[in-house]
Amino acid sequence: MQKQTQTFALYFGNRGFFPEALIAAARKEMITVLHRLGYQSLLMDETATRYGAIEGTADGVKYDQFLKANRGKYDGVILCLPNFGDETGAIAALQDCGVPILIQAYPDELDKMGFAVRRDAFCGKFSVMDVFCQYGLPFTTFQPHTVAPSSKTFETHLHQFAAVCRIANKMKRMIVGAIGARTTAFKTVRFDELTLQRYGITTEALDLSEVFLRIRDVKTNSDAFAAKAEKLKNYTRWTGVPPEKFETLTKLGVVLDAIIADYQMDCMALRCWIELEKELGISPCVIVSEINDRGIAAACELDVCNAVPMHALSLAAQRPATCLDWNNNYGEDPDKCILFHCGPVPQSLMTAKGQIVDHPMFAKAMGAGCGWGCNVGRIAPTPMTFASSKTTDGKLWCYLGEGRITEDKIADDFFGCAGVAQIPNLQNVLEYVGHEGYRHHVGLTAGHVAPAVREAFTKYLGYELKTL
Repeated sequence: MQKQTQTFALYFGNRGFFPEALIAAARKEMITVLHRLGYQSLLMDETATRYGAIEGTADGVKYDQFLKANRGKYDGVILCLPNFGDETGAIAALQDCGVPILIQAYPDELDKMGFAVRRDAFCGKFSVMDVFCQYGLPFTTFQPHTVAPSSKTFETHLHQFAAVCRIANKMKRMIVGAIGARTTAFKTVRFDELTLQRYGITTEALDLSEVFLRIRDVKTNSDAFAAKAEKLKNYTRWTGVPPEKFETLTKLGVVLDAIIADYQMDCMALRCWIELEKELGISPCVIVSEINDRGIAAACELDVCNAVPMHALSLAAQRPATCLDWNNNYGEDPDKCILFHCGPVPQSLMTAKGQIVDHPMFAKAMGAGCGWGCNVGRIAPTPMTFASSKTTDGKLWCYLGEGRITEDKIADDFFGCAGVAQIPNLQNVLEYVGHEGYRHHVGLTAGHVAPAVREAFTKYLGYELKTL
């Protein structure tokens, strides 16, 4: 996945009763910290206001105009309080900014508490937060209440805020593809398009017949076919796969890439059985895996409601996400279970390159040779974040949690791609999932990114969320 550089507009608050000399140092420090950590900064000219800070409505209007002139050039705003600051100027400046806001307040030092040097940003932060709440303007804060920009703690805050911005900005308006109808037997993946639309999520639905028609039109001598074939050959291991099956899987990859591009899909869910197996003799797992590996969240079994949180997880972690089943207990350990799916796990989340096999479920049901495409392997040990969603009563509901994929072994004859998950209080998690009517699927990505996902979902996107 490509990681894009993010830019933050910097805002500096001031109140004349407090030491304004601290502002110049804060401007310099904040710019230095952002650039050192790989971010870009956007600042209003220092001469536009007194000390280059915002104090009062008139200054706030100037800053608002500055942001409007630079619309689209910044991903979030960092509201920095070198001293107490001014809440009236802050709301005038930022109530129409349209992006997440991080409020940062400088800490006082115990040997600098005289009137000429004391900041009182600890107190001023409350005033800004209070007024933002009065106006209904969402904002982000992290603990502790005050933090110096050059500290390791603020570095963590900044990376979390960057993840919040990626999710909130990308998912405010997004498109999820539903490629194929829901498999008749899978009532577990039903969802409400209109509910998703209320949250800015547009569903583009296509019939599998369009996929079949497009596959027939793909030429094996085309540049698109050659590029996809080369990518797939190097992506995993194809030992024993019939050449005609590799060719059909390659064509499917070309077609799904084109559909994603044509409809500008941010993520998608695919009806992965049983028509593809019956008509084409393939299972699309490896193609879904490769799409996921590029950072385009792709869910199995037309589970649109898992594609959405998968997209968020991928944005937060800047790593691929995957769709897995809550599948098996792991012996008698109450906090461990096996998470599994046939083979859509992105290669970069696996211990090694997978091996393409004929899907044993379809081989049993319809005869050997109709399910080539499972990318079999194991999920690499890693800290992880998991999430899922559903549409109920006109609302989008989600759950979110963290755990890890362990190094515990799974039997060699356990087919598909699987890993052992260790999750604190797992039995409570499973009870919640079942009693609240969530899918048997769960989205997962590497790394602990739940704080950023939670902040974006609840503060900026308005999702209903249960943290597990």
